[in-house]
Amino acid sequence: MPRLGVNIDHVATIRQTRGVKYPDPVAAAGIVELAGADGIVCHLREDRRHIQDRDLRLLREVIQTQLNLEMAATEEMVRIALMTKPDVVTLVPERREELTTEGGLDVIRSSRNLKKVIQRLQKGGIRVSLFVDPKKDQIRASEGVEANAIEIHTGRYCDATTPAQADEELKKILDAVGEASHRNLSIAAGHGLNYVNVRRIAEIREIEELNIGHSIIARAVLVGLDLAVREMISLIR
Repeated sequence: MPRLGVNIDHVATIRQTRGVKYPDPVAAAGIVELAGADGIVCHLREDRRHIQDRDLRLLREVIQTQLNLEMAATEEMVRIALMTKPDVVTLVPERREELTTEGGLDVIRSSRNLKKVIQRLQKGGIRVSLFVDPKKDQIRASEGVEANAIEIHTGRYCDATTPAQADEELKKILDAVGEASHRNLSIAAGHGLNYVNVRRIAEIREIEELNIGHSIIARAVLVGLDLAVREMISLIR
């Protein structure tokens, strides 16, 4: 039965489109926790397009569950993480022109820098997860740079347009999970998961955590945030 981490970035996206003070992602995080979620996820991007530094500081002060900070492996972000002390940092690739994170880290190519960043964060008492595509070589490399966990990118499965394509992408995820389960890595999954496609991922026994944002915030527009979170919890459990 996987834990649910709710990404609240898109609450901040709505706020930033008008440059006002509402809706507040910190207030949203409190509702998410009261609805039964196991953690809060936020991505502090270099361009600050949604979550702001102030949000991260307040989230660290007020949330009662787990704070998972998604960030790029840059010097600025490492400094912020070491000051803020989230429970988990998830290192993700980041390009300014992308709408959202489009794929996993290339751990193999970036292994030297990633290992240094991981060591600094772990020395500061922060667990580190790597957001990776469902590829065995990237998972082996994640263990090699001494990450604590991986988050498997589920986007291609979620974007599948036919049942056969979804089955093919699910098999890749299952193979990746099998690889990770034999290694010293905790396993999470996320990206693109919604109320229709989440069940098959939630049924994978080795996946300990699902991190879901956009679909929950989108449903909250129609039914309210509390109910949107509770509905997702009932689906995955």
